[in-house]
Amino acid sequence: MQLNEAPFPDVKPVDGYGPGFFRVGGEVYYGAVITGPEGTVAWGGFEDTAALTRLAAKVDVVLVGTGPEIAHLPGPFRAAIEAEGMGVESMASPAACRSFNVLASEGRRVALAVLPV
Repeated sequence: MQLNEAPFPDVKPVDGYGPGFFRVGGEVYYGAVITGPEGTVAWGGFEDTAALTRLAAKVDVVLVGTGPEIAHLPGPFRAAIEAEGMGVESMASPAACRSFNVLASEGRRVALAVLPV
């Protein structure tokens, strides 16, 4: 089988995750993070909508990892993201990381906001 490395033109891929951390582009981040076209930063969770809404001009969809299990997003959080014209999808954090990598490798305008597993 031949494997080809997928290009990530504007973002760094999520290389791994574990209890309380994410590895993005080879760098380890502890706690919740946002990653996308502006790099990777700490995220304050569902109350921290400002960090995501400033990405509106660069992102079409935000994938939200809700931890080890899928959970509903709080209404005000979802409303704030959608008010900026971005789509928002929630899933368990492992699935969100995988989906982000696939979409980013295709050159899609995507960001990832994830809570640790």
